[in-house]
Amino acid sequence: MTEFDRRLFLAGAGAALLGATTKDTLDTVTLPFGNGTRPLVQMPGKRKMILLTTRPPQLETPFAVFSESLITPNDAFFVRYHLSGLPSEIDPRTFQLKIGGHVNAPLSLSLAELKRDFPVSEIVAVNQCSGNSRGFMNPRVGGGQLGNGAMGNARWRGVALKHLLAKAGLREGARQVTFNGLDNPPTDGVPDFVKALDVDHAIDGEVMVAFAMNGEDLPFLNGYPLRLVVPGHFGTYWVKHLDEITVVDVDFDGYWMKTAYRIPDNDCVCVEPGTKPDKTVPIAGFNVRSFVTSHADGAQVSAARTTELRGIAFSGGDPVRQVLVSTDDGRSWQAARLGEDAGRYSFREWRLGVTLSKGRHAIKVRAQTTGGETQPLTASWQPAGYMRNVVETVQVEAV
Repeated sequence: MTEFDRRLFLAGAGAALLGATTKDTLDTVTLPFGNGTRPLVQMPGKRKMILLTTRPPQLETPFAVFSESLITPNDAFFVRYHLSGLPSEIDPRTFQLKIGGHVNAPLSLSLAELKRDFPVSEIVAVNQCSGNSRGFMNPRVGGGQLGNGAMGNARWRGVALKHLLAKAGLREGARQVTFNGLDNPPTDGVPDFVKALDVDHAIDGEVMVAFAMNGEDLPFLNGYPLRLVVPGHFGTYWVKHLDEITVVDVDFDGYWMKTAYRIPDNDCVCVEPGTKPDKTVPIAGFNVRSFVTSHADGAQVSAARTTELRGIAFSGGDPVRQVLVSTDDGRSWQAARLGEDAGRYSFREWRLGVTLSKGRHAIKVRAQTTGGETQPLTASWQPAGYMRNVVETVQVEAV
């Protein structure tokens, strides 16, 4: 993205946000929780999406998108920034990825060198915001009040981090690897967004420095020109505009690891509503989830005729073994048919044909992994509002 293109991007973004606040042109969507009305805006490179905040940009994917295909289109993929100081200029001809710290031979790689000099691989993986579905928490908690659309599934192409670290050479005692991007704090005193992974995780062959998404360059708002891809882990680790990788010989204690993005350190990853955990750990991998995508809440279907229910399920890497569907509010369950297996980190489609009698029906969907992790029937609670994965319910009317 050249400097000229960047100016056009800023102008387009400003126009989109201006349109979102102009009553005559305002399109909105109402999410199903208190104060859930949101404007729909079209920012550069994106179709109309649900606006949560403008500074920094936060865009949620309209949920109907997930019924379109297993892969989430680039122009509908959710956007989550922590810092409002977005990079003002990214020139692919001069961009450099720096790898240093506790290594034998620090590197500075151009995009051309990254693509030419290292093995290139692909992986299909879900990126999900830690606070996806936070708006449904009861009691409500602080933070962005998101619906279920802060997630997406894409085919990522890039270089496995292990190859880059092997080239740099890990020194004895290397403990963690930190990641920083070109987005910066807007003022002094705001901590830079830096994340860390244990060395063993960083060199597992799956963590990737990605330069392409669904066969195209990364969209600017999804991290152009490079982003970290950490399959099975929440999006907080997927650093955008990645330009600095540093190996350290200690446990990194930056704000976004030591203070933010932490969860209760117990089996349920929860506490009683209104209380705080005694001990916390950094958030890490997904828990298992599933959704109905073919029918929105309140949809009408034909009674006494077969209706095909469809949806998606995913987990943090333990493959989805089965998806169960109930049409009677959980009193009985049927196994759905699983669709294409695009890999253990991808969405997995499910389908089930049902015949419903006249009246209202509460459709529930529940996924289970090969290792036995199963979605809970009742929601747990934590003060940060992370990791919601309760069994979802969609009400339909058969007429």
